[in-house]
Amino acid sequence: MNRVVHFDILAEKPEHIIDFYSKVFAWTFTKWEGPMDYWMISTGEGEGIDGGLSRKSPQSSNANTIGVANLDATIKKVQQHGGTIINPKRAIPGIGLVALFQDAEGNMFGLMQDDPEAR
Repeated sequence: MNRVVHFDILAEKPEHIIDFYSKVFAWTFTKWEGPMDYWMISTGEGEGIDGGLSRKSPQSSNANTIGVANLDATIKKVQQHGGTIINPKRAIPGIGLVALFQDAEGNMFGLMQDDPEAR
């Protein structure tokens, strides 16, 4: 694991961005039925990763997300090696556990541990 598994795009006008990426790259967007405005992005068949689109807000950030086997252990490693946890661990119901960090140079990434039982 420990590979980039998801990307995020932020947009003030999601419908505009959906139209753009659909027409330019033939990506498909599916509205997520979660607690916020979010669209899952399918980039197509074969190798590569899929992503998500959310509405831009002062609290939002777009970050590539790294899949990890153990989120707690990875958070400790991030902190031990000069990184900073920006958003602590939280659950995305039915998906998994996530956190947001900055590396030792200030680059931001998400971390995600798959956990369909997450609440």
